[in-house]
This record gives sequence, structure tokens and C-alpha cells, in this order.
Amino acid sequence: MQNIAVVQARTSSSRLPGKVMMPILGTPMIIHQLWRVQRSKLIDKIILATSDNVSDDQLALLCERAGFNVFRGSLNNVLDRFKNAIAKEDCANIVRITGDCPLCDPKIIDDVIESHLNSKAEYTSNALKPSFPDGLDVEVITKAAFEKVLKHAFLPSQLEHVTPYVYQNPTEFKIKEHVSKMDFSKLRWTVDELIDFEFVSEIYRLIYPKKPDFGMKDVLKVINSNCLRNFDNSSIKRNEGYETSLLQDLKYGVGKA
Repeated sequence: MQNIAVVQARTSSSRLPGKVMMPILGTPMIIHQLWRVQRSKLIDKIILATSDNVSDDQLALLCERAGFNVFRGSLNNVLDRFKNAIAKEDCANIVRITGDCPLCDPKIIDDVIESHLNSKAEYTSNALKPSFPDGLDVEVITKAAFEKVLKHAFLPSQLEHVTPYVYQNPTEFKIKEHVSKMDFSKLRWTVDELIDFEFVSEIYRLIYPKKPDFGMKDVLKVINSNCLRNFDNSSIKRNEGYETSLLQDLKYGVGKA
């Protein structure tokens, strides 16, 4: 087993509770996303990693019934959740994907994995230098580098977001940045707020019935047609959750206010 995708998801989102279970064309958002990840050619196995909190019972049951591997672990220490999710897996690389990105593109996932393999990097991401739409983020980390993270990570930002120890300590790892030829970083395709969900739902309504395996280029065509002007989510800050966790790091005397 070479590349294992761990898709992290929970229902207790502070900004839009239960978002992963909200239906798009009658199917929960998280199932749509897992179907899209499943189309990756370079991912050998997918694990939906959720919490063992009662609030995620229905999420776990839903994904299991849909035929996906489910692991349940710590609600807040997501790094520990990842550690236990892959503990018994034979893998060379872990592909981290968050479960609030129902427009994720399997081709981009594969492009990032391929870039990672070709460069022999320890960590590869298309989000360190944002150039893709927010919501198409992919991170790949070798199991060896991940084990190093487990030994040293302790800050809230590192435990909640899994990989920050790597890019907060760039001299300790061989890091590869995967950058788009064109800058689409101002586009927001992730789901944190209701307007995000409404935007994504409209994308599915317009594209999915005719082309369920649509990708980034198809979404761009719809956006360029200017038929989504009533779904403007551009004012929402990118990586707001990570920025909030960095404030928690201040309690440890690390970072800036």
C-alpha cells in the first residue's frame, strides 16, 4: 500500500454545524466528496477519519454504509486521530484532505502526489503558496516525516491541523510546493459558511446531472459564465480556522498576536 488518503471530517463545525451531512442533490456533501477522491488514480486506500464523539455517530454510520473505511479517534487532537487511523496501514505516503471540500478535483490530487513522488520530497502541498481555489487543497507527507512530526508537535495549531510542524520548521524537511500555472487563489470553493454551501450546491445543480465527474475546468467555465453572481463568498477569509489556532499557540509563548 503506497498512498493512503485520510479525509478528516466532523459534524461539530463551529461556523456551520453538520455541514458535512448537508444534502447536495439529495446526497450528503461528504459522500459526494469521498466519491470524488475515489476517482484518484494514485490513491490506494481512503480512510474517513472522524471523532469518537457521539455527535459523529451518524457521520461514521453513513460513510460505513456507503462502503468507505472509517476510523474514529480524538475530536480535537486531529494529529493523534491521523496517527491511529494509519497505525496498522502499510503506506509510504499519507494524503491529507479536509472533508469540507466537495469540489476537490481527483486530477489535482494526482498531480500533487505525482509532484511529491518525482521530487522525492518529504512533504508536498498545493496550499503553502496559494494558487488553486480554496477547497482544492492537497497535502502529501511521507510516513517517515509524519512519524517525525508525531515526536515533536505539541502546539494547538500542530495538533489540530496535522501538518503545521512541517512548514513551521522548513529546514527540517524537504518540502515541495505545487503551484498552478495561473493564480486562482482568490476563488473560494470550500464550505465553512452557509453562503459557501449555497455556492457549491449551485455548482452541483448546474454541472453534476450532465457530468458527475466534473473537474476544476468545468467549474471555472460556469463561474466565467457569470451565472453565479448571487453567490458571492469572496469576503470570507482563507484559512480562518488555522489562524484561530495560531492564537492558541500564544499560550505557549510561540507566535505573534
